[in-house]
Amino acid sequence: MVYVIALSAKELDRIDEELLVKQSFTKTVATASLPDDRTPRIALLVTRSSSEDDQCPLRWLGVVRQPRGDKVAAVDSRITVELVRESPVPVLMRSLLDEMPLRLRRTLMSALAGEVTVLGDEESEGLLDVLARQDDVLRRMLDFLGEAAEPDPFDPRRVADRAWQEQYDMTRLGLAIGNIPPARLAAWRRPSDPDAPHLAGLIPEPFEQGLIENDARHIDFDTDVFTEAGWPSGGRATGASFRCDIHVFEHLGSRIEVANINATPVEARLGADLIYYHEATQSFILVQAKRLSSEAGARWMYADKQLLGQLDRLDRVAAMSRAPWAPHEWRLGSDPCFVKLAYWPLKETVDPGPAPGMYLPVPYVRLLLDDDATSGPNEGTRLGYGYVERYLGNTEFTQLVKNGLVGTVGTTLDDLRTLGRERAEEGMSVSIVVDRATAPTREVVKERHKRNHTRGYDKTLAKKVRRNQSRNPGPGQQSLFDS
Repeated sequence: MVYVIALSAKELDRIDEELLVKQSFTKTVATASLPDDRTPRIALLVTRSSSEDDQCPLRWLGVVRQPRGDKVAAVDSRITVELVRESPVPVLMRSLLDEMPLRLRRTLMSALAGEVTVLGDEESEGLLDVLARQDDVLRRMLDFLGEAAEPDPFDPRRVADRAWQEQYDMTRLGLAIGNIPPARLAAWRRPSDPDAPHLAGLIPEPFEQGLIENDARHIDFDTDVFTEAGWPSGGRATGASFRCDIHVFEHLGSRIEVANINATPVEARLGADLIYYHEATQSFILVQAKRLSSEAGARWMYADKQLLGQLDRLDRVAAMSRAPWAPHEWRLGSDPCFVKLAYWPLKETVDPGPAPGMYLPVPYVRLLLDDDATSGPNEGTRLGYGYVERYLGNTEFTQLVKNGLVGTVGTTLDDLRTLGRERAEEGMSVSIVVDRATAPTREVVKERHKRNHTRGYDKTLAKKVRRNQSRNPGPGQQSLFDS
């Protein structure tokens, strides 16, 4: 249940900005010291004791979702601590010893002087109880991490789970583009309503702005983006009410607003979309996910009439863009819409990155469909591995969008509202990720370039956060989705 990772004060200070930026931490340990079971565990990063006078403050908390780690040598493994959060209150671990039973006291003293110690279930429970009694804020953080350590896995045999998995992948792709650590999305419980969006199951984290649920049957607030331009307000579309779940993520000066939108029952869902909108440059990309078989040697799909119809609709989306008028509006091409041919392992993992797959611009898909390379048996046309030689992977595609080298030009929030509504009405499960503007366009573009190309830029931001921690935050920006 608990890992105690003790590092020197110097080492913790050295990695402070890195932990703040990445919200994850890796450590190489002896494989023999790891537990045999694979139960996820809470991790405590504390200052190592070098003498009896050391108070060993608790610095960071997180979760280890794969306790056996990844083997890196004959006798070593690498463990990863995710969802790393700074201790919300000061806690001196040595001062807790008097509150513990003798056996736990001895174990903890040894752990504080060691490096990586995995406590047994009984000892873990005792330590967590003592920590929870120190402060209600810390108790709530421990409760969150305990739940987040064991998210519900997706069951690909269930239609609803496949839909949630696809919407989850589109959302976390958007967060990766927006420089938000996407492991947060993995803290998830299966919603009771199979038609609900993926965000409806997100486990709430203490202190964050939280989740806004907008069920069109019971609207009790106005949404800035979707109540205009014909978005339903209590009505029904395509046989079901709109459901829009919204979450705000803020990290090192970035503000990302995410909406998951469903307008059809899950059985009528045609796939999942991502619309990533960069507010400062009025630009978006649209990615439509198509699911490939996960069976070995069968990672391809037939190009059927449904796909051809979807390509026609994506062409109409691309027509929303205009010619560039300024340097920051220049793009590598005029293709803002992509098809992602994605596959998921039959056994779901907790890897926080987007699912493996190939990104294909829509005009490129049309060329492929007319080429002999994609011809299959019985005059069928196939797309996927073994049939497409050139494509963008997750890393290449994400970098192109981050740098503003692909996407529409001059598309407004009204265009975004209209597109989100239309895609949902067409039967798509839509994830809209909005990168909010925090400065004039020229400054935003300049800062984006720095972030993507300057080594250590995020750590510079982390240092600014450290300097400003004692200051009261100013009023936040109004949400696009919540006026």
